[in-house]
Amino acid sequence: MAAARGPGGEAPFARRIDPGREPGLSPEQRLLMARVERAQRHRALQRRLRGRNALLALGIGAAVVGIYGYTFYSVSQERFLDELEQEAEAARERARERAAGAAS
Repeated sequence: MAAARGPGGEAPFARRIDPGREPGLSPEQRLLMARVERAQRHRALQRRLRGRNALLALGIGAAVVGIYGYTFYSVSQERFLDELEQEAEAARERARERAAGAAS
């Protein structure tokens, strides 16, 4: 069965109307349409915010992982430098002992 077509070849149920200009709408119908449009805008806003919140959470998570990674890397570098300094001190001590042994 073919759907009834309105002016311009559009089906009447798919036609977009302006509630302020449309004759024959009761105040209750206009109020209902305004509520539905408000609810649709609200849902669209929530979807956008949910996406932004997810991006923000990923960004914060990446920053936290970066900070912890850098901290662990720095601590391991400090330990490496401490060990290197101890080895250098031991080498200096051995050199002093050899110099003192050669002088005597």
